[in-house]
Amino acid sequence: MVTILVIIFAIGLILSTIISLSFLISSIWENEKRASIFGGLQFAGILFSLIIFFTLNSLGFFETGFGAVILIFLVFLEGLLLFLFYRKTDSNIKALAGTEGYIVDQVNQFDERDHVFSRNRSLPEDSEQYTAYYKDHPELEDLDAKRRSKGGPIGQPGSIDSPEADANIAAMLASLSLPHFLSTSEKYSPEPHFFVKQKVIDKKVMISPEEATSRLKGYAKALGASLVGTTKINPLWIYSHRGEIFNDNWEDWGKKIKLHHTHAIVCAEEMAADMVGSAPHTPTCVESMMNYAKGAYITTQVAGYIANLGYSATANHFRHYDTLMTPLAVDAGLGEVGRLGYLITKKYGPRVRLSLVTTDLPLIQDKPVDIGVEDFCRICKKCAVCCPSNSIPHEDMTVTNGLLRWKLNAQTCF
Repeated sequence: MVTILVIIFAIGLILSTIISLSFLISSIWENEKRASIFGGLQFAGILFSLIIFFTLNSLGFFETGFGAVILIFLVFLEGLLLFLFYRKTDSNIKALAGTEGYIVDQVNQFDERDHVFSRNRSLPEDSEQYTAYYKDHPELEDLDAKRRSKGGPIGQPGSIDSPEADANIAAMLASLSLPHFLSTSEKYSPEPHFFVKQKVIDKKVMISPEEATSRLKGYAKALGASLVGTTKINPLWIYSHRGEIFNDNWEDWGKKIKLHHTHAIVCAEEMAADMVGSAPHTPTCVESMMNYAKGAYITTQVAGYIANLGYSATANHFRHYDTLMTPLAVDAGLGEVGRLGYLITKKYGPRVRLSLVTTDLPLIQDKPVDIGVEDFCRICKKCAVCCPSNSIPHEDMTVTNGLLRWKLNAQTCF
């Protein structure tokens, strides 16, 4: 009996030592000083305990009555810790309700004109729109002027990467050309192909919500989407007014966005870990733009597929948005919003770019998920500690525009 208990406890200690060592190595590799110190102390403590345990066992201590009692207690303690670690906790009811679970007060639709990119990327100085916007928002004019003087929302890409910067920026801009090419209405909101146009105008293809959902998800994944989910569109997540202009269609700036679509197919494209890990250097920009381009490539074809069935569809990608990506991704079951203000998926973490297609084609709605993000982010705070601009909050969730969430400071982030 004693031998069995010794083996059980020894296995637990050895596994704990291996896990502790992997945590230490990971912390050192990530240049996390605080985590490395904690991991080192943890590893040293477990390793010391392992040495003491095997020494006592070799001396026959656990064969004595007192030693046997100590051994039983240690095995019990090990089992208790294992139970507490792996036990199934109560589900997060808010997360399982999707974005609805975090609405605690009146939520107003977000105006795309207020987006930091809309203000700094496509709003020309000395224009009628520029004057009108900052007349209503004078508190943002100086802040945006400083940002523009430094190169706009993304600054000066490559300024710290010479001499490799030119090649990386060339790749980044090559990827940007695709979403820009697909930024006109006939591309992002296509008509049926001429081969079937008259046929589907006369009579839409009759397809059940179940089959349509299955086919569209499969098509999107075949095109390269890493994750695909479907959801009904909550009107709160539709932009209230147009703010991003890319093709000199300034007559659309400030117009109310009217969207009659009822469902969305939301896609997430994985970004390579090594490329993301190179931040703030330009390989991150290359990877980001590659996946924005992939999102445009995927969603315009999915929109075309739906149009060829006789239904209306609009691709939402890097050069055209009618909706907020992240809330719809949450409602489509792709993940939860973390402390850093972005979607965190179960498989890829926050290492994704989002795109979607809105449509009037009826689809089956996926269910929101609880993957433990809220509990994890409440404790971790690593992103907030590491954020160079202190744009990620250290505090608990607050209510912003009727939503309980961690609010990223977009004015200092970009």
